[in-house]
Amino acid sequence: MPLLRVNQMDNMVTDRRDEPQTDFMYCCGAITEVLKFGSCQLHSGHKVLFLIIPGNPGVVGFYRTFMHTLHSMFGHRHPVWAVSHAGHCVPPDSMDMVDEAEDDVFGLNGQIEHKLAFLRKHVPRETSLVLVGHSIGCYIILEMMKRNPELKIIKAVMLFPTIERMAQTPQGKVMTPVLCHMRYVAYLPLFLLSLLPEGLKAGLIKLVFGGIPSLDHTVVQPTVGLLSGDCAANAMYMGGQEMRKVLERDNITIKKHLEKLIFYYGATDHWCPVQYYHEIKEDFPCGDFRLCENGFRHAFVLDAGTEVAKMVAEWISGELRT
Repeated sequence: MPLLRVNQMDNMVTDRRDEPQTDFMYCCGAITEVLKFGSCQLHSGHKVLFLIIPGNPGVVGFYRTFMHTLHSMFGHRHPVWAVSHAGHCVPPDSMDMVDEAEDDVFGLNGQIEHKLAFLRKHVPRETSLVLVGHSIGCYIILEMMKRNPELKIIKAVMLFPTIERMAQTPQGKVMTPVLCHMRYVAYLPLFLLSLLPEGLKAGLIKLVFGGIPSLDHTVVQPTVGLLSGDCAANAMYMGGQEMRKVLERDNITIKKHLEKLIFYYGATDHWCPVQYYHEIKEDFPCGDFRLCENGFRHAFVLDAGTEVAKMVAEWISGELRT
């Protein structure tokens, strides 16, 4: 009986440590959501922080399962945070979308500066970082490394990286006209969707995701938030800039930080063709470039957050041994 109580207490401790906290703040004057597994307040005692830079839409709730698994894989020793893109979250009732926002904070360059500002204001300078980027988050990470070489980055993991020629990809060819020339046409249906009751929105989203047998149901509620109107509009605006600005691969930055970078390409990724994997591998034969052998989709958070987190933990575990 005493052993049972001890086990129950251990489970309770584990449960508490796995319970995330969500913070809302203004960063660069725009509403920002931060999802935190582990220590809510960083201080000089924390040596390593995992920071997730999301894709687009930059909704941190999509990464909950991925983050939970990553946090657990390292025995809850290292905090795992995700910072949303500016304006890609629904503000609490007491806050607005913007509070004297800086120029073009919702654009691609603004989002890069937004992440650097977040680190300056909320992460002690001596903290070592493991950056994990997804999709356009990988491009943002390369820009962060380029703009602030003083960041103490142990590793940067690039998942399904959209770091070059986005408009020329199969998906880019479809989405460029929509995002760059027809964006305002989409605002009306988005506005109408935002008026629907929350339960009906959730039902529609489950219907849309119905073709994914092993859907992670934690992504449903964050998707409901995305249909608030402003969030989706900000995501589309950022997407239009991605098509125009993500052009040539930044070989200079990649070469400079090659030993810190791990790239993971999808085998059937319409945002990043396999051709891009072969080309970058040829240009950097000493780099760590991996091609997915598990059939994971570009939006891996929909059904493979746990599996991808376990892979990431395995890749970098040697870097974090003390």
